[in-house]
Amino acid sequence: MLQCELCGQALRTESEMRRHLLRAHLERESRCPLCSFSAPGYDELRAHVESAHPEPGPAPAGPPQCPFCGETGTSGRQVEAHVRSRHGHLLDPPVPGNGQQLYECPMCDLVCANCQILQEHVDLHLEEHRFSEVDINVGGSLSDLELAQQLQNEEDRQQGLEEAKREREEFQKLQRQYGLDSAEGYKQQSLKNMEREVARGRMQPSEYHKRKADMMESLAFGVDDGKTKTSGVIEALCRYYQNEIKDVRHVWLSTGVDHFHSSLGDKGWGCGYRNFQMLLSSLLSNGMYNDCLRDITLIPCIPKIQSMIEDAWKEGFDPQGASHFSNRLHGTKAWIGACEIYSLLTSLRLKCQIIDFHKPTGPLGTHPCLFEWVLSYYSSNREGGTKVVCTPKPPIYMQHQGHSRTIVGIEERKNRTLCLLIFDPGCPSQEMQKLLKQSNDDTSLKLLRKFVGSLKDKQYQIVAVDGELSPEEKVVRCQASQLFTAERIP
Repeated sequence: MLQCELCGQALRTESEMRRHLLRAHLERESRCPLCSFSAPGYDELRAHVESAHPEPGPAPAGPPQCPFCGETGTSGRQVEAHVRSRHGHLLDPPVPGNGQQLYECPMCDLVCANCQILQEHVDLHLEEHRFSEVDINVGGSLSDLELAQQLQNEEDRQQGLEEAKREREEFQKLQRQYGLDSAEGYKQQSLKNMEREVARGRMQPSEYHKRKADMMESLAFGVDDGKTKTSGVIEALCRYYQNEIKDVRHVWLSTGVDHFHSSLGDKGWGCGYRNFQMLLSSLLSNGMYNDCLRDITLIPCIPKIQSMIEDAWKEGFDPQGASHFSNRLHGTKAWIGACEIYSLLTSLRLKCQIIDFHKPTGPLGTHPCLFEWVLSYYSSNREGGTKVVCTPKPPIYMQHQGHSRTIVGIEERKNRTLCLLIFDPGCPSQEMQKLLKQSNDDTSLKLLRKFVGSLKDKQYQIVAVDGELSPEEKVVRCQASQLFTAERIP
């Protein structure tokens, strides 16, 4: 290492010492710092240094360049003039010990005379390291991308878990709604609800034990106990319509239909079974179905109906529906719909069909086509005839979202509008018995009447019975049900 005798700065080579002298001291000194030669002026001293102390090594190839910015010139004097005009502030570094405030570079320990020089010097450091910093940043970006991907994957995993949890909860909710969540069925629900009634003081213990014994006997024989049945409503309607009714032009009724409503054992889920009981009560009173129903003499209870549907599945009817219920209904609170009613009736060799009214056909979400179909079912001739027609047609099972009901007749008003007459299993027997009174009026019929504007569910399915099947036809329908299953409305 060499040390400048004028300012004490350490330099690595003689070439650096020469450049340092030319830049830092030759303007202010008239004595050569290398050999103590005295010169009258700067130009003479510079000429002495260049001749007496030439820079070792071969002359640099190419035109001379500015040592600060690399700009080239045609001669050394041109480059020198460029240095003095553009970089003159760098040729006058501070001299230690002269009392001037110094500024040290935090990156290389270079001492600068003022803040501006220091700032420019530091900027050179930053420019020098720009590409390496870019490389470092690129590497950091890749790490950030990997981290972002990990965070996204974790977020997706959490969302997947939450979605699976919601789906599981929704499925369990549907299971509870449709009675598929536990083994509890008609019997267990009956006992639980009767015990609750006793605890609330609405039922005496003696009545509880009597009703429990009656229920156990009913279940043992597989027949309904008849405690929710109301008979004679159709006959009362016939008498009512025989009177002078100004607004009704014609009315068609099914015959022999008993009304059944839900009990403590099936409240909330038993409407499908109760509607089947209503339909079966009419079929049993009609002699043309005696051959099909010779093994059924009494209305079966709900657990028995569940077993009958399971037997239909075992015969091969509606395998898709059987799979939906895991081939098991008995001992559950599972809801049934039009598909299960169709399978059960067909297994009994009853000729029936499912008609799907899958979308509204009238304004405001109404289904006038459903009303027209029911009218054509009951009567092929709308003109003439008697005012009240008690037809041999069985009632119609009607399913819609969350509920099912039984169509027992239809009115044609004098203004040509239609009105369905419907038995609802949700209507208690106390209300239905009001229809049996001699003083019946239009107010009582509000329980049964449903005009076009009253049925606005999105979709309806009906099951209609129209005759018997031969054993061969039953086999054909069973095979057909294995190939095609109607859409299920819960």
